Amino acid sequence: MTIIPMRDLKDTVEIERRCAEANGPVFVTKNGYGRLVVMDIEYYEKTLGKMYEAKMVNEGLSDLGNGRVTDGDEVKARIIKNYGI
Repeated sequence: MTIIPMRDLKDTVEIERRCAEANGPVFVTKNGYGRLVVMDIEYYEKTLGKMYEAKMVNEGLSDLGNGRVTDGDEVKARIIKNYGI
């Protein structure tokens, strides 16, 4: 975990280097308390992707638990009927 004081944000080249080096977020503190998080755009996008995937898995599990499922053979039959595939 990389932690820097707020005053170090002035050196943007160094912040960029630290983000790349940490391959994760850099935590910025103000008066000893967490204030901001800075991260490389690739890490950010990867993290958002993981969050989206987890959300989709949770929704699928919820559907399964609540009986909102359809048999695969039934779905194939509907596709064939509706689209002639």
